Amino acid sequence: MRCLTGALAAALLFAAGTAHAEVRRYSIEQLLKVDGFGGLSFSPDNSKIAVSSKRTGISNIYVMPTAGGPLEPLTSSTKETIGLIGYFPRDERLLYSSDQGGNELAHIYARETDGQVRDTTPCARCVARFVDWAQDGQSFFVMTNERNPRYFDLYEVSAKDYARRLIFTNDLAYQVRAVSPDRRYVALSRIVDNASTPTYVFDTREQKVRQITPDRPGISSMPHAFAPEGAVLFYTTDEGREFKALVREDLATGERRIVLAPEWDVQAAGFTRDGRYLLASVNEDARSKPYVFDARTLEPVDVGDLAAKGNAGVIFADDAPLALVVRSDGSTPGDIYLRDLRTKADKRLLTPMPADVDQADLVAGEVVRFASYDGVKAPGILYVPKDAKTGDRRPAVIHVHGGPGDESRIGYRPQVQYLVNHGYVVFEINNRGSSGSGKTFYHMDDRRHGDADLDDVVAAKKMLVETGFVDGDKIAISGQSYGGYMVLAALTFRPEAFAAGIDLYGVSNWPRLLKATPPWWEDLRRLLFTEMGDPEKDAAYLERISPFYHADQIKRPLLVLQGANDPRVLPQESEDIVAKVRANGVPVEYVVFPDEGHGFRKSANQAVAYRAMKDFLDEHLGLTAETAEIEDPMALGR
Repeated sequence: MRCLTGALAAALLFAAGTAHAEVRRYSIEQLLKVDGFGGLSFSPDNSKIAVSSKRTGISNIYVMPTAGGPLEPLTSSTKETIGLIGYFPRDERLLYSSDQGGNELAHIYARETDGQVRDTTPCARCVARFVDWAQDGQSFFVMTNERNPRYFDLYEVSAKDYARRLIFTNDLAYQVRAVSPDRRYVALSRIVDNASTPTYVFDTREQKVRQITPDRPGISSMPHAFAPEGAVLFYTTDEGREFKALVREDLATGERRIVLAPEWDVQAAGFTRDGRYLLASVNEDARSKPYVFDARTLEPVDVGDLAAKGNAGVIFADDAPLALVVRSDGSTPGDIYLRDLRTKADKRLLTPMPADVDQADLVAGEVVRFASYDGVKAPGILYVPKDAKTGDRRPAVIHVHGGPGDESRIGYRPQVQYLVNHGYVVFEINNRGSSGSGKTFYHMDDRRHGDADLDDVVAAKKMLVETGFVDGDKIAISGQSYGGYMVLAALTFRPEAFAAGIDLYGVSNWPRLLKATPPWWEDLRRLLFTEMGDPEKDAAYLERISPFYHADQIKRPLLVLQGANDPRVLPQESEDIVAKVRANGVPVEYVVFPDEGHGFRKSANQAVAYRAMKDFLDEHLGLTAETAEIEDPMALGR
C-alpha cells in the first residue's frame, strides 16, 4: 500500500509503466476468455478435482485428474449459470446451485454419477441456500424460505435419498451460519442495525436460542464454525477493536480465547472435513491471505507461503497431505496449484490465461491511499496502463463498488483490464463507508450518502491528476448497484465534477427501492433502514438524496446498463432516470439484458456491456491518437 503524493507518485508509476512498454491491445472477447475457476473440490478419494469455469461463456462444472490433465465437462448449461458447491463426501455425486435468468430464486441440485440431475429443494418461488455438509458426510444442511418468503428455515437433507428434516424454524430473520458435528447446536447471527450483529446458538434439545456475544450496540460478530469435537464455537467479532478477530468459545463454560487478531478483518474461518486443520482467511489491505492452524492445539502450521503473489485461497484434501491453492496478483483470476504439504512443493494444474492473451500486458492493481477533502485517508485500487508515461493527459474512470458497505478488492475484472489495456487509468475507490478499513471508517457515511462518501470520489480526481498523466477534464465515474446510485448522485448533486457517468443497475429512487426490497431480504432490511433511512419515517430525507427527484440538474452524458430480471434494483429505477435525463436534452444510452438479474453473469452479455462502456467513454472523453488503438490483434503482429 502506498500513499500517493505528487512527484513520488509520478516516479513510482512511471517506473511501473516502463517495465513493459510494448503493450498489445485486446478485444473484450479475448479478455473474457481469461478463465476464472470456482467451487474447487477434491473427490472423496482425492483422485479428481471438480471446478466451475466460464470457458463456454456460462459457468459449468468440469472435472480433471488431481495428477493433472485436461478439464472434462460434466454439465453443459447454455442458459443458466451453475455454481459448484462440491463433491458429496462419500461418492462422486456433485452438488450445485442455480437460478433462472438471474432472478435469485436459486435451488440446490444434485448431479448423480450417471449425469441425471435432482432438485433437492423442490419448492415453488423459493430461495434455497447451502449451509454446510454434516461432518459425518451422511447429510447436508440447507435454508429455504418456502414456509414464509421473509424467513429462512434450516433443513437437514439426507445424502442417501434427499429426504428433508426441519431443524430450525426461523421467525426472527436469523442468518444460519453453521451446525455442530453432533447436530445439537445451530450457530446464528442477526442484524440489529448496521453496527450491531450479535451471535447466537440454537440448542435443538432444549429448543432455545442463546445469545453468545454481548448485547451492546456497536458490536458486529459472525459465527463461522464449530470445532470437530465438543461444544466449541468459532466466531469473529470487533468487540473493543477496529477490526474483526477470530475467537474460540466453549459453550459449556463460556471460556473465550482469541485465536487470530490481526490489524485487518478476519473474514472467514472453518475446519477441514477430516478435522486436521483450522483455516482462516484475512482481508489484508484488499487481498485475501490464508492462515492455517492445528485444529487441536490452535498453533500455526507451517505449510509454506500460500500467498506468494499477495492474493490466495486454499482447499485441503481429506486424509491426504494435499491442498489446492489459488494464487493471483490481481491481473488474472489466479493459477491453481497442487501443494504437497510435506515438501511444500507446488505443481501448477490450471492457468486462466488463453493462448492469445499475454499476462504481461495486463495490470495488477495497486492499493493506494490519498487525503480526501477533510484529511481522511481514503483507499482504493489504482490501475495504470503499462505504457503510461509522465506528461500524458489520459482519460480516467473512478469506479464505485456496490453495497453501500462493500469493498473493491484486488482481483481480475475484465471490464477494468479492457479499459486499462486501451489507455484509461482506472481507480476503484473504497470511499468512506466501505468495508476493510475498520469500523470507524465504515460508519463515516451513515445517513450521509450521496454526500460525505460522494465527496471522497470527487476528491480522488485531484489524486489522479497529481500522478502526472491524467487529464482532470477527462475523468468519468462508473459504478454498479449502490455504486450506480453514486454515479447518478454525482451527475445530479455535483453536476460539474465528472465528464460522464456509467450507471450499472443503480438506485435512482430510495423510498421506492427500500419499500420494494425482495421478501428474502428481511434480514438485510434492518441494515438498510438504519444506514440509509426508513422509507416511511425518513421519506423527506430519502427524496432529498434520490437523483430521481432532482434529475433536471444532470448535464453530463450518461450510460445506463440494467438486467431485466433484477429483483433488487428493479428496471423501473433505470427506466425512470433515463426518461428524466433524456427530457433534459442530455445524451443518454440505455442497454437492457433480458436474461440477466442483479449483475451480468453471461460472457456474451458482459461483452456487450463492457464494449458499450468503452465506446461511450471513447466518445465522451475523447481518447487521443496515442491511446486509441485498434482492437484487432492481427493488425498488431499477433
